[in-house]
Amino acid sequence: MEDMSTNTLRYSPEEFASKGTQIYQEQILPKLAKDFDGKIIAIDIETGEFELADTTLAAAAKMFDRIPDAQLWFERIGAQSVHRFNSVYPA
Repeated sequence: MEDMSTNTLRYSPEEFASKGTQIYQEQILPKLAKDFDGKIIAIDIETGEFELADTTLAAAAKMFDRIPDAQLWFERIGAQSVHRFNSVYPA
């Protein structure tokens, strides 16, 4: 039978947000070019390592290939949120 290890969360949602946002704002964002606007960045909040991709799934897969137990925080470069939810209201 195949080993199905899982990634265990070690931080509260508040700690994730605080650590992830701090690493992104202070360490990563100043180094990125405008060419990356719209890309997703997956950040391991324990090491500061990151991966860029077009989707959260692709960024996570790249990161987990490198750091299997990564504690991931996601940002969309140049945006205030990773995902956007649209609502359509009938007229």
